[in-house]
Parts: sequence; structure tokens; C-alpha cells
Amino acid sequence: MTGIPFLIVFIVAIILMIVMISKFKIHPFLSIMSISLVLGLIGGIPFASYTNADGSTVSGIATVIGNGFSSTFTSIGIVIIFGALIGTILEVTGGALKLADMVVKLVGEKHPELAIEIMGWVVSIPVFCDSGFVILNPIRKALVKRTKTSSVAMTVCLSAGLYASHVFIPPTPGPIAAANTLGVGDHILLVMGLGTLASIPGLIGAYFYAKWVGKRVKAKDEQENQGEVVQSYEELVASYGKLPGGFMSLAPIIVPIFLMAMSNVSSILGWSGAVSTAFTFLGTPIIALAVGVIFGIILMLQVNKGSQLYDITNETLKTVGPILFVTAAGGVLGKVIASTSLVAFITENAATLESIGIFFPFLLAAILKSAQGSSTVAITTTAGIMAPLMGVLGMDSVVMSVLCVMAIGAGSMTVSHANDSYFWVVTNFGEMTPEQGYKTQTAVTLVEGICSMIGIFILSLFLH
Repeated sequence: MTGIPFLIVFIVAIILMIVMISKFKIHPFLSIMSISLVLGLIGGIPFASYTNADGSTVSGIATVIGNGFSSTFTSIGIVIIFGALIGTILEVTGGALKLADMVVKLVGEKHPELAIEIMGWVVSIPVFCDSGFVILNPIRKALVKRTKTSSVAMTVCLSAGLYASHVFIPPTPGPIAAANTLGVGDHILLVMGLGTLASIPGLIGAYFYAKWVGKRVKAKDEQENQGEVVQSYEELVASYGKLPGGFMSLAPIIVPIFLMAMSNVSSILGWSGAVSTAFTFLGTPIIALAVGVIFGIILMLQVNKGSQLYDITNETLKTVGPILFVTAAGGVLGKVIASTSLVAFITENAATLESIGIFFPFLLAAILKSAQGSSTVAITTTAGIMAPLMGVLGMDSVVMSVLCVMAIGAGSMTVSHANDSYFWVVTNFGEMTPEQGYKTQTAVTLVEGICSMIGIFILSLFLH
């Protein structure tokens, strides 16, 4: 099945998946996998792989599902494990509370949501938002305890801060690829500058939405604490005896961020030789977080809790397991959709949207993002479609080309739902149900994308 009929089937399938998870309480892993299987078969993916006369191979449904599952583990599986282990170590040693103290002293106690949002925005410039959320989650949780702020509001603000720079500001791959495709790859500073401006309206909209939804949605950790005698912050600190030092508390988080940032800097500046090789190796997310784990172990030894490492690792793996499998299922759904004719159909019919100017790349990227889950794929695909149309749409100047990159970025965050691995990272680490995830993560990415696009449109009225 292709064309409009399959587009309708896709929409019905997504709605059915949401109903299965939220109303009938079928586990997300089973819901996503079953919908992926049915959608793939209806979309024309064959039962078994075969080779065409020209030698090309067409993958069967089992192969597509297997590739989608394994590719997610390859890209983010170990990152989630190492990141969660760092988080657990920081909690056990009191390092997370020390970090919360440092943040509160820096920004004050009145606006912790804004603090964590800006922190996420800065961190995600060199680091993928999935990795960034896992890395910063211990600080988020400690700030919730420190300031008695809504856990959901803090989760939404952290997610939104990370997401904004991920789609707008190089050196993340999406904006760089789009800028190169649209012929403004040599104007990287302009891309970074306008990316910063484009992200501000989204951050503002996300902040106020987070404050609003935080009063209406309660995460699992908040529900469990209702009716209990909650330990005061001072009592919590006292239970650790003495909190560790600031540098060693920060090292398991800041060292991986530094290594990943230097890897990107090395690539952008064209470094070569041993220095470039070292930063490329150490800046790989898996290696960078492994270094973070080493610093975490050193911290445990300093506070005389090294003997607990085995138990901490074991408990972390038990906690992370369900997150990994649901996240991989989301990767399967994205892979299945990408293997059908849906993306090609959207691409072929892009001409119907051309008349709406700067909103055209936004809508196209939003459709592709919602359909297949990956922001980076949505950005690169949309940029490829836009490249031959820039002159026709009157967007072939340097500034308008960069604004087109921004519009694509805004669309690529609209919206994050079940086929996006980031949705499951935020939902699970934020201790929310999938239904709550739609009210928080999906909704805030819609708010963030629309607010950013409005800002980009206003910029386009003054910059040509």
C-alpha cells in the first residue's frame, strides 16, 4: 500500500498504539513492536529478504525490525547504561546533592526550572540531547529534593533546554548538515548566532508550559512521596555524614561533556595527527561516559563506598533494562516507517506546500519528524528537498538560507512521541508513564517548535 491510503493507515496506527498503551495498559514494548510489524507489512515490506535481478537486496520485515532494534542499542544503549551508573554513583555518594548546592548558590532557589533549562541548553551544544539528559538527570533529581520543585516541571525544562540547542546550534550534526546542503556551510558562526536567537522563543514557551504542566501532572516519585513524612534537605545531607568536594562531584559529568565538546572542536577546526585522534576517540559518547564512570568510581573510593560498586552496578542494570528495550522498540518503529514508501510519498508531494514560504520547510520537517522519529533524519531529508527550491521560494540569500536551516530545525522538534528514542529517555528517567509523556514531552516539543517558528518568521521579516 502506498500514497494517501497508507498515510491514513499510518495515522490510524499511531492513534491505535497510543490507545493500546494508555487505555488498555498494554506494555509499550509490546504495543510498539506489534504496531511496527503490522504497519511494515501493510506498507509493502516483504515477509522475507530477497535479491533483485540487479543485485540489490530488499530486506524482509524481520531484518528491518532487527536492524532497527540493534541500531538503537548501537547508538545509545551503552550511553544510557554508563549515564545511569554515573547518576546512581552521584546519588549514593552525595555528589548529586553537592552539585545541587552549587547550582542553587549560582542561580538562587527561586528559579530552579530556568536553571536546569539553561544548563541543558548549554550542554546540548556539544552533546546529543539523549546523552545530555542521562548525564544531567542526577542534578535534576537533586534539585527537585533541594528546592521542593515539581519533578515534572524540572524534567520538561531539562528536556526542552537540551532539545533547543540540539536542533538549532552547531556542532550538533543536524544543523551542520543542513547548512552544508543549503550552501551556507562556510557561514557557521552566522548559523550559530541565528540558532541561538531562534532557540530563545522556544525556551521561553517551554519554560512557561513546564510551570503549567508541573502543577497538573505528577511523576511516580512525587506520587510515592504523597502522605509520607518527607525528610528535610538538612536531614538528607546529614545522612551522608559529609558531602564530597565540588570538583570530584562535578568531574563524572563535566569531563565527558568536555571530551565530547573537544571532539567536535577538533572536527570543525580540522585538527590532524595524534591530538585529533585522541580527542576523536575520547570524545565518542561511549568512551567519554566510560571516563565519567572511572571518575565516579574514584569518588566512591574517596567517600569509602567502593565496596558497594557491584551492588550499585547490578541495581542500575535492572533499572535501565526496561528503558533500553522500550527505547529500542521506538527505534524499530522509526526504521519500519523509513523502509516503507511514506517518506518518499511526502517528499514527492512537497510541492503542495511551497506557497507558504518560510513555513514550508518547518511543516515539511515537522511531518517527517512525526512520521519517522529522528530529528537528524528530518533535518537532513528536508534540507535535501529544499536545496533545489531555494531560488524558487526566494530564500537563496545567505541570511534567508540560514533562516531556512532554523525553520527546518524548528520543524524537526515537532513533535517527539513514541517513535523517538528521546521520548522514552525523558519519560522513563523522568519517572512518568507513556500517557504522561504525551502530556509533557510531546506537548512541550509542540509548544517549543511553534514558538521557535514564530520567532524565526519575525526574524525573516527584518532579515533578508
